[in-house]
Amino acid sequence: MAFVVVQHLDPTGKGMMVELLQRSTGMPVSEARDGMRVRPDEVFVIPPNADLSILHGVLNLLAPAPEKGLRLPVDFFLTSLAQDGGARAIGVILSGMGSDGTAGMRAIKARGGLVVVQDPDTAEFDSMPRSVVAAGLVDLSAPVDELPEKIIARLRQVPRFPPAAEPVCEEEAQHGMDKIVVLLRAHTGHDFSYYKRITLHRRVERRMGLHQIGSMTGYVRYLRENPQELGLLFKELLIGVTSFFRDPEAWNQLQKEIMPALLKARPPGEPLRAWVPGCSTGEEAYTLAIILKEAVEEVRPRRPWQIQVFATDIDHDAIEKARTGLFPSTIAANVSPERLGRFFKEVEHGYRVGKEIRELVIFAPQNLIMDPPFTRLDILSCRNLLIYLTPEVQKKLIPLFHYSLRPDGILFQGSAETIGDEADLFTPTGEGKNRLFQRKECHMPPDHNIFPAAPVPGPVRRSEPRPPLRTAASLQTTADQLVLQRYAPAAVITNENGDIIYVSGRTGKYLEPAAGKANWNVVAMIHATLRYDMAAALQQALRQTEPVLLEGLSAGLRGGSQRVDISIQHLNEAGPLMGLIIIVFRDAPAPSGLSGRTVKRPAVASRLAEMEQALIKAHAEARSIHEEMQTSQEELRSTNEELQSTNEELQSSNEELMTSKEEMQSMNEELHAVNAELRAAVDTLSRTSSDMKNLLDSTDIATLFLDRDLNVQRFTPQATRIIKLIPGDAGRPITDLVSHLRDNSLADDAREVLRTLVPAEKPVATDDGRWFTVRIMPYRTFEDRIDGVVITFANITVAKTLEARLREIQTSLEQDVRDQSDELHRRPPLTDS
Repeated sequence: MAFVVVQHLDPTGKGMMVELLQRSTGMPVSEARDGMRVRPDEVFVIPPNADLSILHGVLNLLAPAPEKGLRLPVDFFLTSLAQDGGARAIGVILSGMGSDGTAGMRAIKARGGLVVVQDPDTAEFDSMPRSVVAAGLVDLSAPVDELPEKIIARLRQVPRFPPAAEPVCEEEAQHGMDKIVVLLRAHTGHDFSYYKRITLHRRVERRMGLHQIGSMTGYVRYLRENPQELGLLFKELLIGVTSFFRDPEAWNQLQKEIMPALLKARPPGEPLRAWVPGCSTGEEAYTLAIILKEAVEEVRPRRPWQIQVFATDIDHDAIEKARTGLFPSTIAANVSPERLGRFFKEVEHGYRVGKEIRELVIFAPQNLIMDPPFTRLDILSCRNLLIYLTPEVQKKLIPLFHYSLRPDGILFQGSAETIGDEADLFTPTGEGKNRLFQRKECHMPPDHNIFPAAPVPGPVRRSEPRPPLRTAASLQTTADQLVLQRYAPAAVITNENGDIIYVSGRTGKYLEPAAGKANWNVVAMIHATLRYDMAAALQQALRQTEPVLLEGLSAGLRGGSQRVDISIQHLNEAGPLMGLIIIVFRDAPAPSGLSGRTVKRPAVASRLAEMEQALIKAHAEARSIHEEMQTSQEELRSTNEELQSTNEELQSSNEELMTSKEEMQSMNEELHAVNAELRAAVDTLSRTSSDMKNLLDSTDIATLFLDRDLNVQRFTPQATRIIKLIPGDAGRPITDLVSHLRDNSLADDAREVLRTLVPAEKPVATDDGRWFTVRIMPYRTFEDRIDGVVITFANITVAKTLEARLREIQTSLEQDVRDQSDELHRRPPLTDS
């Protein structure tokens, strides 16, 4: 598998996804370049400001279209992948916003590819995966880490058939398919026997692969045991690709050229009636209603025409979804901004059809093959529906459409559809490749049945087969087959390796199955005497455009000697057979000179003939070897040129790596310089921190730092002698800590300082007799911002002790003075003697 990653990128930015993915995978990861061929086990990433597509395995970059709506790079790539890869395409939608990718997934689903989404519940942005899930397109959904295993298991189970060829079913498988059709008819009431077998096979094989069922018989048994699978298979068979204004040129021709002439021939006031069979989810029906609305307004009649658009489909769920008229925002890529603004209303996650258009469309479930049609129609838009039905049903539906239309009514078909042999019923209108036909007046044959378009299924009586109707077309086909079988030469068509793809005529005379394991290679199956010549001629035919003729080869066929002419040609003309090889066998007449001549020495003549034949073969072998050597030389020269180109690319990559290396060295030097600056700053900070610590320790002052919420930030060791602090208390409120202070107003004082920004100071005693001067100051940062408080505790115990002793001495002295004074007052006064 090759992997292409498509993202929504900034168009002006540089993508880093390549580098990011390369770290997570061993596979090479590169940015997609224009003309790059995808290779297995490699990852390609979309570049910014580009749309990415793929054609024949080659990536193409396109400049984004002028902004007329949303850019949808995921839808753009997935749609091209579906067209290029078909059933080999795998779409995976991961986490993302919006609904981009849903339309691309619908295209992959319609072509038999695998639709995978991340489980929306596990996505960081679930809009994109949920949009795909809501559209009913998902084959696998799981968390991201489970998706690879599920995808690999799914691929191992899918059967491989040649492209553009109906798989060859054995009788048991064919009976199994008939049983599936019967079970579907019983469960849904719809008969899928009128659908093309190749379509049925592909859809059934997808369901078988999802359930890892290897045989048709096993799947029939699974359907009987799980009736819900019948509903899922029914949905699988009805998957259709539709969008607003698909094929804009055709719609523009209908509006600008067809509708004016149609309206001019109609009297005003008479209703315009249109029918859209197979409308799916309603995009085409609403598109037709918008076209009719605009066309009527351009004519500007005196009285407005009444417009009726009937939209029908076999799928009831699709009809219900169409009735809601709700579509994702991705329709902005197909609908012009003017029409979006007028006919749609923007809602959450998308757009809703406006009331004036919704009232014009009538949705109803209907089986086009079995149910009666709508009549008296002006326009019948049946696009890309007939391609899924058998030619017999198509031949019955075209007259039905003719019956449904008014005279000069318009039949609108898809680009891949045609009216077949019913040219007498419709005539092309306008110019170009758009499939617009106008009804012609003609008389139906009396034996032409219109109702119903196909017979109602009933009991089949195998004992009484009904002979087919011998029309001119069937007679011509039978005659052509008879001529091819009896008179045309035997021929086979092979691929470049010689494996047989198609057989025409009777080839059993020249080819027979080889012994051992079944091998359908023409070289292995051809007669042994022709094997060498066939192998050499196949290689020669691949190297030239002209046919390779092998004339008069002698071969022992069916017990006798027979001369054979073989023509081998490599088909190079554009078409379904391009690249294949056609091999034609013809019996050659015996040489005329041998019939009337008598050979005297038959043994010698036979020996000479053998030697001549051996010499011819030797010359042919030498010529073939010479041509192969020339081819090998050319291939080696081409390889040498590719190696030279690769060498140039490697040299360029080496130069880029050298430039990157120099840039990395320059960046490394810058990092070294920055690292040295940071180391110097750290050293300075460390020295400053050491200085501050020594300064605080030398002062022998307990210091405590609190933040604005009074939580402890840091403290000095001396503070632990006053408040019971440990290193683990950093971040704890100061009110939760126990202290030796007798005054419990420390927290209140700190809050007051934070409020007033005025420092506070007061003496405080401890319970063990010590005294401290508590000073609280605001903590200011270099930006002059208050970020807390700083509390210091200065020990004043000695001063307080001296103050107390002085007070005691003063009190004692004062008492002595008072005592002496009292004693003096008590003594008698002295008298003169």
